[in-house]
Amino acid sequence: MANDSTERSKNGCELCKSTTGIRAYEVAPKAQNSADQTIFICSKCEAQIEKREELDAAHWQCLSESMWSEVPAVQVTAWRMLNRLRNESWAADNLDMLYLDDETLAWAKATGDHEDDGTVDLHKDSNGNILQNGDTVVLTKSLDVKGSTLNAKMGTVVKNIRLVENNTEQIEGRIEGQTIVILTKYLRKQGS
Repeated sequence: MANDSTERSKNGCELCKSTTGIRAYEVAPKAQNSADQTIFICSKCEAQIEKREELDAAHWQCLSESMWSEVPAVQVTAWRMLNRLRNESWAADNLDMLYLDDETLAWAKATGDHEDDGTVDLHKDSNGNILQNGDTVVLTKSLDVKGSTLNAKMGTVVKNIRLVENNTEQIEGRIEGQTIVILTKYLRKQGS
């Protein structure tokens, strides 16, 4: 089954045709494990599909070609991404042309992803740099830690941060052995 899929993808991304960082990606929602539900995509497409990277409209113009794939999982992914980009005239035009049979359309709508716009909420420092788990940051303001006598001075380095899930304005970090929550607007990524 996997050999059929890699042959089908010609060892390239089934969305943008890139040949670097290709891996199997299962199109949600997960039903039974089948090649029909798996596509082969590059790391850039995956990061944007999974909203780990800001949406690059120019990159997704590749959908004008890949949306015509005969593979339902590719059609579903193309339909979802075109919906995220529906404010772009070329994406709206492609959505008008794209036909999905009832079963494929139901699959495409199953995650509700098409109801969101293309904006991605990412943790960013005071300079707009994207933060990741494990980054090192520097405080840009002295902060009094609530419920503690600890005062974190401006310039304090906080290593190995953790992003607070569902709140892009907060990270967790250790200062003087204490784990605290820090607002992203009061820090900058080290080296930025």
